[in-house]
Amino acid sequence: MTKMTKNSESTQVSATETGEELLNRRNFFRKAAAYSAGAVAASTVLAPVVADAAIRESKEDDKNIVEEKPWALELGAPVTVNQYGQPSPYEHNVIRRVTDILSSGNMQASIAVTPIQDSCGIITPNGLFFNRHHGGTPTIDPNQHRLMIHGLVEKPIVLTMDELKKYPNVSRVHFIECPANGGPEWRGPQFNSIQFAKGFMSCAEWTGVYIKDIIKELGLKKEALWMLAEGGDNSHMGRTVPVDKVLDDAMIVWGQNGEALRPEQGYPIRLLVPGWEGNLCVKWLARLEFAKEPFYAKEETAKYTALTKTDGKAIQHFYANEVNSVITSPCPEKPWKDLKKGDMVEIEGLAWSGMGTIKGVDISLDGGKNWEEAPLKGLVLEKSWTRFSYMYKYEGKDILLSSRARDDAGHIQPTVKQERDTVGVESVYHRNGIHTWAVSANGEVTNVQILS
Repeated sequence: MTKMTKNSESTQVSATETGEELLNRRNFFRKAAAYSAGAVAASTVLAPVVADAAIRESKEDDKNIVEEKPWALELGAPVTVNQYGQPSPYEHNVIRRVTDILSSGNMQASIAVTPIQDSCGIITPNGLFFNRHHGGTPTIDPNQHRLMIHGLVEKPIVLTMDELKKYPNVSRVHFIECPANGGPEWRGPQFNSIQFAKGFMSCAEWTGVYIKDIIKELGLKKEALWMLAEGGDNSHMGRTVPVDKVLDDAMIVWGQNGEALRPEQGYPIRLLVPGWEGNLCVKWLARLEFAKEPFYAKEETAKYTALTKTDGKAIQHFYANEVNSVITSPCPEKPWKDLKKGDMVEIEGLAWSGMGTIKGVDISLDGGKNWEEAPLKGLVLEKSWTRFSYMYKYEGKDILLSSRARDDAGHIQPTVKQERDTVGVESVYHRNGIHTWAVSANGEVTNVQILS
């Protein structure tokens, strides 16, 4: 049985027009398309392409314009469906992805990487934020969770979640990046995919309390130089953080992008150490201990160190993620399609630095021989993702597309050769050499490295 309202009856009539009425309607849409093309031509640098396309389309009937769609002829789902909102089913391919290559034997000790090629702006949705686990995701009852702060403090304390949230909260936008982002590619390109090559990172708005505001109340003994952060999960992840950083901008966070942390992101609380190794941002945070010396936990001895090329000594306690950038469009997952010689196309990407704020980004079309500055777009925040954009006139020829970022502390992305000359090719962490895509004349994109 079909229910019809006055509106639906009206719609039904328009969907069964006479031949003359339909012809008149199609002529109207042709004229509208041509008018729109003229309006676009007067207002945008893309005008020649858009206008020409609109005029060409107006010569043929586009059923997507002249015919009503099924979803316009019936009521949609009620507001009681999906009381927690869900993406459109047509966005089913925008997901985190995993590979056995990046696991430690099982998916409880592995990483799921963010589809940065599909990211908009600088905020990563919570459902797409990259995951790095060492013992799987625990299900924690916040009413039973406690945070102990002890060691070289005047007044050790154990806080419930309610007690923790009584401290004044702040919200800050920061990226979190695994120090192994791009790590598999020290010897050369391993993945013809931006998601697997550079997706070990995400950016969000975090809400919580600065640790320094808690320490003001507890009192820190002068000999306290290090803080151990330990998680309450199966792995009891532990990392050491210098007190100077703790008293600068380190936070205990319970909110992410306006809602409670997701379980895989550390619910109910995690440590946030802005700009520094993601591994330091201990999830399911249960304990903070202050001491004179670093604790040399497993994750800062067996892992998260680097051997130097010159003498084989291990570099430890190199925490900040260096200035970096990558072009997200085009990329292997987002090649250029249906472009003609002379078309204008936008080159877009992300830049970030754990040492400050992005100051500028340069683009090269010839693998680094020549550079042009790419304007920054949108918000430019400290220790956050920053968007850059460059308008390119498509010439239908092969190009080597590179980006090079710099920050307000004076750091500039090194070339692959400069990085290798210092570290070699045996490392895993802190790879920030200039990234290059080879874009073929037909728009296909391949991950390459420029060694000169």
